[in-house]
Amino acid sequence: MAGEYQRIYQQFQSDPVKFWMHQSQRIDWHTPPTEAYHQDSQGLYHWFADAKLNTSYLALDSHVNQGYGERAALIYDSPVTATQQTYSYRELRDEVAHFAGVMRELGVGKGDRVVIYMPMIPQAVIAMLACARLGAIHSVVFGGFAAHELAVRIDDATPKLVLGASCGIEVERVIAYKPLIDEALAKAHHKVQHCIIYQRPQCPAELSPMRDVDWHQAMQTATAVDAVPVAGDHPLYILYTSGTTGTPKGVVREHGGHALAMHYSMEVVYAMKPAEVFWAASDIGWVVGHSYIVYAPLIYGCTTVLYEGKPVRTPDASAFWRVVEEHHVNALFSAPTAFRAIKKEDPNGAGFKRHNTQSLQRLFLAGERLDPPTYEWLTETTQLPVLDHWWQTETGWAIACNPIGIEPLPIKAGSASVPTPGFDVHILDVDGTPCAAGESGAVAIKLPLPPGCLPTIWQNNERFKAGYLSTYPGYYLCGDGGYIDEQGYVFIMGRIDDVINVAGHRLSTGEMEEIVAAHPAVAECAVFGISDTLKGQLPMAMVVLKDSYSGTWADIRAELISSVRTQIGAIACLKEVLCVERLPKTRSGKILRKNLRQLVDGEALQIPSTIDDASIFTQIAQQLRSA
Repeated sequence: MAGEYQRIYQQFQSDPVKFWMHQSQRIDWHTPPTEAYHQDSQGLYHWFADAKLNTSYLALDSHVNQGYGERAALIYDSPVTATQQTYSYRELRDEVAHFAGVMRELGVGKGDRVVIYMPMIPQAVIAMLACARLGAIHSVVFGGFAAHELAVRIDDATPKLVLGASCGIEVERVIAYKPLIDEALAKAHHKVQHCIIYQRPQCPAELSPMRDVDWHQAMQTATAVDAVPVAGDHPLYILYTSGTTGTPKGVVREHGGHALAMHYSMEVVYAMKPAEVFWAASDIGWVVGHSYIVYAPLIYGCTTVLYEGKPVRTPDASAFWRVVEEHHVNALFSAPTAFRAIKKEDPNGAGFKRHNTQSLQRLFLAGERLDPPTYEWLTETTQLPVLDHWWQTETGWAIACNPIGIEPLPIKAGSASVPTPGFDVHILDVDGTPCAAGESGAVAIKLPLPPGCLPTIWQNNERFKAGYLSTYPGYYLCGDGGYIDEQGYVFIMGRIDDVINVAGHRLSTGEMEEIVAAHPAVAECAVFGISDTLKGQLPMAMVVLKDSYSGTWADIRAELISSVRTQIGAIACLKEVLCVERLPKTRSGKILRKNLRQLVDGEALQIPSTIDDASIFTQIAQQLRSA
């Protein structure tokens, strides 16, 4: 491959330090860096540690100071409440500065943690930026998670403050958040002194007079505070992602590297220009929301869209195209699941044709593999470039993309295109030997990871090193399998652990399995991901019942589904549950989950020689057919 992309990629590979020090000139530092990265006593990498900056200042004050204060910063579009609101950069800065003052009055300062459990409302964005302004470390928890999941994250982050809203709105259903917050705080071992609650008119909450603070009332007397400069390696946020053990991993992001990566990616990956409108149709509880609803568009000087709705049913399958038309969106980023849902309800694209989408220049998809049928339907329907890219919660931005900000490359359906300059991507076999072009193996990134990626797991360096760095010394193990073809295009084929991807959300099957196994009727079980045309993957459980249990299977099944929903949240959607006589195992007792997935998905079975009895697959296959 020749051209501008190849020139820049080779420039990066030949001298990463020089490459990133040059890129660092993009940022309005309080004190510019004199070194790119260093390794700490644990051997972990940190970028721009000797620099000083503040992410909230970069996202807001810097633009106001340059004369762009009246430019639209945030457009809030909520079809579920029939509300639209636009904040200029000056207005958003003032809201953030005053809310930072509210938190400071409650004792929040640099290094303190703040847990945010809020729906897709402007106050959630204000809360995140206000934490950054103080040098506090925010941890946003997706509003769809159950109280138990929130409590686990409170115990790990040990926050000084919890920020919440009285409710969220799911299409036509109002979900009271405050009882979930109260339950989580009661369950958590770590005790939080104060909660700030934003009251929504759809479901006002009863506040605890000794602990809870009303957002509106506190803002009336708040004093604005200036952004606090912090070191480049100071943590900006903790974002929990599912781990294979069922215990969430707190991905850490640092101010300096993150700010630079966000700015760089808006140009290189998304080809945006300041003042253009960028819409990431995601949730702030996920990494896409952190990176591309809140931080990257604002740091880069774009207008960002905060959408409280769904791709369908708010009110119909043309919802996305209505938002594009009304807010003159230039680039739209969402998960393939969203467009599969739109395609399901509007296969002929009538909704797209009804709206004036001339402002829309390109579509970006990530969060799961972009399957060729969805790519082809979107391309045919919109006649726009449909650009797949691949990244992880851990990296915070695209590992592989079509680098249209440098040089648009030919699109290959099923591929996330090429490694982004900054990521030195390799395919390794089980022994760590580089694979030949077209040969599948484990996807790994040569260290150091570029700016913006996680330096570690919150308060658990050993887990970070064991999970990501120990398999191939000198490399970060992505946890995905795939290959790179002869033209340098990256193809990601799926996870190599037991974390599954449901509609772009990573969920631990191990955690679900623990919940299913806890039922008094269940002797043993296996939970694994199966293919789904709409959501990419869905969890399926196979259970063996205790002989002594007398309940009906229908009741047991309903209780299992309800338990997973209650303890993890509705997104887990465990609906496929099959009762079997026994589970296939190796002679050492290991359950063959991979083979069960192959059986359900209709793939060729690759049964290991260590299995104790292969005939069990025939029995389960017969049950699947009859079910």
